[in-house]
Amino acid sequence: MHTYRIGDAAALLGVSADTVRRLVDAGKLTAERDDAGRRIIPGAGLAAYAREMHRAERESTGSSARNRFTGIVTDVHRGDVSAQVEIQAGPFRVVSMISRESAEELGLEPGVPAVAVIKSTNVVVERP
Repeated sequence: MHTYRIGDAAALLGVSADTVRRLVDAGKLTAERDDAGRRIIPGAGLAAYAREMHRAERESTGSSARNRFTGIVTDVHRGDVSAQVEIQAGPFRVVSMISRESAEELGLEPGVPAVAVIKSTNVVVERP
């Protein structure tokens, strides 16, 4: 069984280590102690919590796309017809090519909050 240290679990959930500790203390996440006495989170329990954490968001969108990254626009390069939009969503940088008209209608510029919605039939999965 794969386990995660508090800091690693926090990074995966996109929250602080203190938040993970509070989740454990509240019984929302299960933790065990390793040989050194540090709290560790079982991988299956962390995955279940992550699934529940985003279930309501997925169900309330009214969209078939399931990959949603909320972040902040960091750059917009407008061309004659298209625009390249960069969004920083937590530790993830998402770059999208959209029409210039769409970028203007959405008022996209650095500092504006945005959600990158991704629907893809081809996703590469790797293990670190």
